[in-house]
Amino acid sequence: MPSIPTERTAVQEPILRYASAIGWTRLSKEAALTLRGGESGTLLYPLLREKLIELNPGIVTPENVDAIIARIEGVRPSIEGNAEVLAWLRGERTVFVESERRQRNVVLIDFEQPARNAFQVTDEWEYTNGQYTNRADVLFLINGIPVALVEAKNPRRRDGIHEGLVQVRRYHRETPELLVTPQVFDVTHLVHFFYGATWSLERKTLFNWKDEEPGNFERKVKRFFARERFLRLLRDWILVVRKDDELRKVVLRQHQTRAVERAVERCLDPAKRRGLVWHTQGSGKTFTMIAAAEQVLGNPAFAKPTVLLLVDRNELETQLFANLESYGMPFEPATSKARLRELLRSGYRGLIVAMIHKFEAADADLCTRDDVFVFVDEAHRSTGGTLGNYLLGALPNATFIGFTGTPIDRTAHGEGTFKVFGIDDPPKGYLDKYAIRESIEDETTLKLRYTLAPNEIRVPRDVLEAEFLSLYEAEGVSDIEELDRILARAVHLKAFLKAEDRVAKVARFVAEHFRENVEPLGYKAFLVGVDREACALYKKALDRHLPPEASAVVYTKAHNDSARLAEFHLTDDQEKRVRQAFRKPGEDPKILIVTEKLLTGFDAPILYCMYLDKPMRDHTLLQAIARVNRPYEDEGETRKPSGLVIDFVGVFERLEKALRFDSEDVAGLLEDVAILRERFAALMADPAPRYLALFGRTRDDKAVEERMEQFADRDARDAFYEFFRELRTLYEVLSPDAALRPWVDDYTKLSVLYDEVTSFYATGPVWDLDLARKTERLVREHAESDGFRAALPIVEINEKALDALARSGGPPRTKVFNLARTLAQAARARAAEQPYLVPIGERAEAIVEAFDDRQMETQQALGQLERLVAEFQAAERERAETGFDLPTFTIYQLLGRESVEGSAALAPTLAVVLARFPNRAHNASELRAVKAALYKELLAVVGKDRMVALAEQILRLVRT
Repeated sequence: MPSIPTERTAVQEPILRYASAIGWTRLSKEAALTLRGGESGTLLYPLLREKLIELNPGIVTPENVDAIIARIEGVRPSIEGNAEVLAWLRGERTVFVESERRQRNVVLIDFEQPARNAFQVTDEWEYTNGQYTNRADVLFLINGIPVALVEAKNPRRRDGIHEGLVQVRRYHRETPELLVTPQVFDVTHLVHFFYGATWSLERKTLFNWKDEEPGNFERKVKRFFARERFLRLLRDWILVVRKDDELRKVVLRQHQTRAVERAVERCLDPAKRRGLVWHTQGSGKTFTMIAAAEQVLGNPAFAKPTVLLLVDRNELETQLFANLESYGMPFEPATSKARLRELLRSGYRGLIVAMIHKFEAADADLCTRDDVFVFVDEAHRSTGGTLGNYLLGALPNATFIGFTGTPIDRTAHGEGTFKVFGIDDPPKGYLDKYAIRESIEDETTLKLRYTLAPNEIRVPRDVLEAEFLSLYEAEGVSDIEELDRILARAVHLKAFLKAEDRVAKVARFVAEHFRENVEPLGYKAFLVGVDREACALYKKALDRHLPPEASAVVYTKAHNDSARLAEFHLTDDQEKRVRQAFRKPGEDPKILIVTEKLLTGFDAPILYCMYLDKPMRDHTLLQAIARVNRPYEDEGETRKPSGLVIDFVGVFERLEKALRFDSEDVAGLLEDVAILRERFAALMADPAPRYLALFGRTRDDKAVEERMEQFADRDARDAFYEFFRELRTLYEVLSPDAALRPWVDDYTKLSVLYDEVTSFYATGPVWDLDLARKTERLVREHAESDGFRAALPIVEINEKALDALARSGGPPRTKVFNLARTLAQAARARAAEQPYLVPIGERAEAIVEAFDDRQMETQQALGQLERLVAEFQAAERERAETGFDLPTFTIYQLLGRESVEGSAALAPTLAVVLARFPNRAHNASELRAVKAALYKELLAVVGKDRMVALAEQILRLVRT
């Protein structure tokens, strides 16, 4: 039989080999275990001591080195502790030097001279904290400190990346000490290579490493772990910020690091003084700007430069202040026009943050230095009109780099933006570009799907055309305030939108659609009104259909507001609480009613649907609908498939006018929901009938087994999984929909079949990426009444049942899975009361995985599983015969499997040792003491080479 790739042979070993080829020294797991003093050690202590002394002559000595290591190792096992370790790695922590009577920075890594560092890679790094044990497949270390963890998955596992992410989350939860020092983690199954920051575990923060040669695994590994590049990652590309009073880690993605590097290069180029960076909405533009500013300020090529970060709104300025403060980056806010002039005239060096409006009527030549670098946020709207002239005149020799979240439009306004910022990068005008299609392909953002609201409540085409789309002044509109001024003159349009009868109908539609299509998925929504009065009207109307707390109005308040508008005013604290609650699943409000606020800069991944009842176009439309394009995953259970826009205005009927951008810039952004209906129908026509044919007239367990035999081959299962998951995603997005009615019964059968297959062929937890709440409800409502079961029956696992299962007939291949699943589930269910069964369950899972990977013949797998059944049964009898208590018998079983002589006499002795240290799971000193005692007893029996591993196995199985 030809060799089939496995996790170790196809993924893990190549990573080690490729890493060795680029300068990482391979360290055996045995050597690593010795250097860290057992499985509870987190550092390679001898090497770290040596490197600390070598890199810090006169600062770190043999006398104080252990105290420094204790400070590093003593950080809390949390994101705060991990951030503290990152500060140590970057040389930002100090030690008091007695001879100099001052604090000196401690160098853990020499970033300037990489050759002075010890780069190592090892595998099977098993860590235990006494309560839980987890194992990292591959670990990268610099100077004895783990810096990157890799979780490798079998390339044949379709959901390998998701499984790997779930495992990494479990490592953080069960053994957080293992993740204290690593700063990044990778999950790979050969086809893809994903990376993210440790302690940042949302699916949206896991990114696929892209390379010029897609599918070249060797190149991906070598590029990601290239020593100089990896050092740059540790030093420059990981940000620690505070958001909503919580610490968060961000690792910059490839498009961000590329843009930062190009921005710095442009600042270094004396011949070019302009640059335009377009990174589509939701792709991290703010952090790109901050990182670029930091790189320029820290670049030794500039003595003491000045960097200006310019925004055009108070809200964006407040957000920028918060981001800079949380990042710990010092800056000087230009609080007034006078203060801005004072800073520029005085030659202030450092970072200045200002509103661009403070340049209004600014004097010419305020600062003529050429080491002034201006980064302009939302450049497509910030430098229009006279403000741009004042800005360029005040800083005639500065370098200007514009950042925008939308492409530059094809109007005269857009041409002006290219003239200001894109002149040095012909012909397209972009210094760096991260387009919408690329962002969707990377899953940085999601595709947007749209549908038109019913015709009777949609704006008449002639009114929309006459009072909005055909207006010259509306072309290229880039600012909500500018848009509102145009709409203020659209008398007939606004009268139609706010008519009492129409508001009532729209509110009823929104409430019903939200209850049936959005809320069941666990998501939230925006209702965008044409103006503040419309928002107030919609709030009143919605409250007739939904609980008042389900929705909230957020808009700008004014002193002379009418009583109708003032009723929904929020204080700053109230608005902050509303924003925070909206981002959280299950909390009210679930619908925000807005018109200008929150349509730019507000990031709420849980936002799925936008009810658009405000005419928009170009930049304002693109920025608004991008609120629903953020990826969202709730602890691996809820994964947002796309964003949804319900168009009550009709702008999507005239997309060529509503979005006047180059077609390549907006390609892939929007998809009509009608296309989803067509795709659902196509899948139900083929291949659905082939699977539906598996349902015969009988509906007993034998019929289930016969169906399962059709999926004994993994390729057949994967093909079915791929088909059904696409079908299910379409159903979840579309339902309820009259177009689905012809297929409800057949779809229910397919759902039951999917549950049967996943349950039958899973020995452990079933990883399912996509939310299926509507499908689950459908199955519950219809399957049982139709005589179908949505899962296999649960039977009690005992000696008699196992024996019957081992002797049963049926197809041999399905029998393999039946036996393995039963053994694994039985061992898992009894893990607390009978831990000695855990290794049996683990071996059953290993056998079926090898069998499923075609590494083992059917009869060979059956033979090994039947022997495990016999061992399972014998363990039950033997415990009664020996009379050992649970800890002693667990140790006795382990020693027997490891062929240790005299296990019957040794087991009670080791159990007594464990009993002397009852707090070892929570007390580090007790854990060290119990290990020493176990080593002492085991040394004479199994020798030095085996005692450490055997002691760790005992501690893992016998928890208390």
